[in-house]
Amino acid sequence: MFLLNPKAHQRDYPDDHSRELMLKTIAWFEKRGKRKIKEDDHARAWYSDFLDFVKQEKLFAALLTPSQYGTDENTRWDTWRNCEFNEILAFYGLAYWYTWQVSILGLGPIWMSKNEALKRRAAQLLQDGAVFAFGLSERAHGADIYSTEMSLAPQPDGNYLANGEKYYIGNANVAPMVSTFGKIAGTDEYVFFVADYRQDAYKLVKNVCASQNYVGQYLLEDYPVAEDEILSMGQAAWDSALNTVNVGKYNLGWASIGICTHALYEAINHAANRRLYNMYVTDFPHVQQMFTDAYSRLVAMKLFTLRAADYMRAASLQDRRYLLYNPMVKMKVTTQGEEVIDLLWNVIAAKGFERDTYFEMAARDIQALPKLEGTVHVNIALIVKFIPNYFFDHAEYPDLPKQDQPRNDDYLFDQGPTRGLSKIRFHDYGLAYDLYDLPNIGIFKDQIALLKEFLAMATPDDTQRKDIDFLLALGELFALVVYGQLILENAPIYAIAQALLDQIFDFMVRDFSRYALQLYSKPSSTATQMDYCQRMIRKPASDEGRYQQVWTEHVYALKDLYEMNP
Repeated sequence: MFLLNPKAHQRDYPDDHSRELMLKTIAWFEKRGKRKIKEDDHARAWYSDFLDFVKQEKLFAALLTPSQYGTDENTRWDTWRNCEFNEILAFYGLAYWYTWQVSILGLGPIWMSKNEALKRRAAQLLQDGAVFAFGLSERAHGADIYSTEMSLAPQPDGNYLANGEKYYIGNANVAPMVSTFGKIAGTDEYVFFVADYRQDAYKLVKNVCASQNYVGQYLLEDYPVAEDEILSMGQAAWDSALNTVNVGKYNLGWASIGICTHALYEAINHAANRRLYNMYVTDFPHVQQMFTDAYSRLVAMKLFTLRAADYMRAASLQDRRYLLYNPMVKMKVTTQGEEVIDLLWNVIAAKGFERDTYFEMAARDIQALPKLEGTVHVNIALIVKFIPNYFFDHAEYPDLPKQDQPRNDDYLFDQGPTRGLSKIRFHDYGLAYDLYDLPNIGIFKDQIALLKEFLAMATPDDTQRKDIDFLLALGELFALVVYGQLILENAPIYAIAQALLDQIFDFMVRDFSRYALQLYSKPSSTATQMDYCQRMIRKPASDEGRYQQVWTEHVYALKDLYEMNP
């Protein structure tokens, strides 16, 4: 089964220790039960019991310590393994995922640093059960790191005093190493240093969010920073800030996948066992359509995100294709998650508000993920830089198999400079689209051909290229091409049925048409561009036999397959 089912967990692990970590985590949540998770969510209770479990089992130590700083052969930063841990945590509640996510962000500048003593300190703290924090954003500037006001002033003894405020910092209340970004006082030189919440000059102001998480505002007031507490300076500090976000924002897609999977089980269990007008809710044709659409979108989310991990794990200074696929996970998968929840919510209606359902949390939390680690429009503005090379200047790369080897992902912490995105080249996306001869994939290929011709023959002018609103619509069309490519690359790896794959491209054709209409409607669209957009609007191929096969064998088959322990 492709979707996570904690009650019948099946996944091929390269080692027994990885399987044990995942099964222990599932068992902890199932023993705790849905009622307790919901009570803590409503009470906004700090999840100290979960952190005690993490400490006891050394979960973060095993999963987030690079092998060269670990204590045994089971310790490594293995993105393939971390993907599933991401998914499991979010499946049970976003709060548990969040403390893991911000620890990943906090560790990024540490593992990217040349400061070996601080790396060893972090490794020991992980063994002790600590969590970490990433002090980047500020109240006045958000994540605009050009404008950071955190200041580190050199002192006569060779040490420093830090002054400034950080805002919206997860784990800021308990992290003994808060990777804090700022500038050397009086200069434009960037710096990363570590701060400790236990020090007197570290002023924890408040939790800025009403949730179980502690999303902190903290002040540093003449906070003493020793020379050996500097992680990086200058270009290295800048690069580690952006490269850390490259690593961390990928995880948001997995949070959406975990939330949607649990919500799907709960929604279909409710609908398939509820009778209205002398029919089960799942007998209504429009309900079947919404469930089928939600399921197809969720499978696509997972296929794309898994494939993006392959590119992250295989990355090198010579192959940086992941820098397109990674923000795609952030902006596309998380917004697809919102669509999945909306489809399910339209089925279960008022049930989705009930306080004892998982869905009540899912409907609230799914909205957060597109808005963390860079908003959707920021990530679309990033990916449009890749359009020329993606469509018009292909390079040769060897085939990339599934990257599930039990090894440390060294490159993630040695990504090099963050410049040169426009020089990154990609293999021919057409290779993936030629793997299958299915009706809706054929229609989608026609839409892609029109988009490519649009770019060549009705190229956006200088004014349109500066118009973010115009670029966002164009970026959504481009994103769908990339999305379909990785889905198709991964479909044979995970033996996805052709009926399901064609059903996935049913919604892909519809989505492409929707964004083509949006681009058509932009005030600055020219007559030629509008003509291309009209031609891109297509209707998917209808096949009742295919649709019923997907509904019966894949979607309705989920009925009563999983329900969390009470």
